[in-house]
Parts: sequence; structure tokens; C-alpha cells
Amino acid sequence: MFSSSACRLALLVSAACNAMTSAEDTINLGDAGNYAILGKTGISTVPSSAITGDIAVSPIVDTAMTGFSFAMDPSTEFSTSSQITGNAYAANYGGTTPADLTAAVSAMEAAYTDAAGRTMPSADRINYGEGFLGGNYGGPEFPLTPGVYTFGSDVYLNSDVQFSGDGVYIIQITGNLKQAANFDVILDPVDDGDGPAQANDIFWQVAGYVEVGTGAKMQGIILAKTRADFLTGSSLEGRVLTQTACNLQSAKITQPAVAAPTAAPTTGSRRGLRSI
Repeated sequence: MFSSSACRLALLVSAACNAMTSAEDTINLGDAGNYAILGKTGISTVPSSAITGDIAVSPIVDTAMTGFSFAMDPSTEFSTSSQITGNAYAANYGGTTPADLTAAVSAMEAAYTDAAGRTMPSADRINYGEGFLGGNYGGPEFPLTPGVYTFGSDVYLNSDVQFSGDGVYIIQITGNLKQAANFDVILDPVDDGDGPAQANDIFWQVAGYVEVGTGAKMQGIILAKTRADFLTGSSLEGRVLTQTACNLQSAKITQPAVAAPTAAPTTGSRRGLRSI
């Protein structure tokens, strides 16, 4: 019989092999990357939410952004709210705003299509954990590593989920994404030579809806075909790019920071020697 140490070593070696084939180009957000939240049918907040970054709706008009108490800028190109560190834009605002938003929505749709079309040759990353991430399938002891993960079902984050390693992560979900209350998506803080995981390199491509539970912390770029709901006290470091609506209940959305470049890996780096 194999010892637990031998089994863990086998998993790590398998992960290293997968890491060699999992390098992905990033998803180009284009003009959609100018917004912390972009929605086609609306953005709502149950005050008070806190958003760092610009928000926008298009092709629907500004009345689809509710709960913010906006003040229109004299230019008529944007409005402001005490809940937003940034500006709000809508398709019926003045100046170049309508054209800018048309371009952003087009870029959002293209990014979704790109993410959905990526392929992963490793069968180990298809329906990983049968759609239940955390613990032995993406938990802090067995974190996710860069590459594409494909799910033909709903995905549940019922415990903490950790991303480890510098690179692009694409999570393809044909169903819904549901994060349970008070659990976190964690970015590995350890830089072992290849750099830490970054929120702006994680792409959740979701054909259904997204629900981030009460008090939960999400990370990454959400590319949602339908709605994205953030329940009371939840948060996101990333962007919400939804082809319907984004609904906030006293939630916090912060556009991702870009990490400083890291030094090149040194001999003996443990790059890739982690779970799949």
C-alpha cells in the first residue's frame, strides 16, 4: 500500500505535468476592462454598497441603475454617487458615452465568447471535484493552478478555494456559480519565484447566473451570461461583466490591482508542484 506521503507526491508530480500544458493567453477585455461593473440590463444596490471603479449600463438607460442617488456631471457624460469611487455611465448620457459603451459591450461579449471557447487537453480538469470546489479540489492544501477548468454543471464554492501561481485561470461553467456564505476565494500570497496569483488573471465564464453569498469574498473577472448577485456583506476584487444585470446588497466591488513584476524563477523553484 502507498503511504499518504507517496500519494501526495504523486498528485504533485501530476500537477507539475499539467502545469506544463496549461499556459493560457489572457482574455482580452478591450474597452470592457474600463469598468468595475458593466451590465446590459441594469445595476442595482441596496445601500450602502461600496464600488471602486466606474460602472455602466448599455444599451439600457440610466433609470436601470437603482439605489445610487446619482448627481449628473455638468458635461452630461457621467454621473456620480457617494457609493462609487469613480463614475457612472449610461447609454443615454451625452458626449461620446453612448459610442464608448457600445464598444465596451461588444468587447464584453467577445471576451465571454473567447473564454467559453478555450480548450484544455487534460481530462483531470473537466468537472473537477464534480463541480464542488474546495477541500481536496481547490482548497488551500490543494489549490488550483493556472489553466482551463471546464464544468458541464453548476459549480459550488462551499468552502474556501485557493488559486496558486502566476498565470491565467479560466473557469468555464455551463450552469450557475454559487459561493456559499462566509467562504473566501483566496489568492496564494506566497511568491515562490513565479509570482502570486492575481485577480485580474482569473476569469469566471458562467453561462447561468452568479451568486456570491452573505459575507463571502470572491476574486476575479466575472463574465456572466445572465445576472450576478452579491448578497449582504459580500465582496469582489475583480470586475462584473454581465450580459444582463448586477445586483448588490450592501456589497463591496473593487476593481483589481495590477501586481508589480516579479523576479525570474531561480533554480529549485517549485513552480507547478501543486495541485491541479
